[in-house]
Amino acid sequence: MNTAAAAPQITLQAIQSSQIAAIGHCPATETLAVQFFRKGAPADVYHYANVTATEYAAFAGAESIGKHFYAHIKPHADKHPYTNMGTPAIELVPAA
Repeated sequence: MNTAAAAPQITLQAIQSSQIAAIGHCPATETLAVQFFRKGAPADVYHYANVTATEYAAFAGAESIGKHFYAHIKPHADKHPYTNMGTPAIELVPAA
């Protein structure tokens, strides 16, 4: 099964972070999308499951999105399992 084909299409929005290039969320599937930097350039996108709209709002509104991610999402792989979706071939929505 190709998980990328079955995955929700989530629009990524560029953010100001030293570790994370962009984020997005699909409330219908409760999927968080996080694109990380690698060698200073946007790289792979990871989809994290079971992230509610409330959790996403707290994440997106955090003073430090990277710190919030590493405190509240990354260490909870049992609750938020992830899939590496690879590097997208599309452009990001510019930061607001």
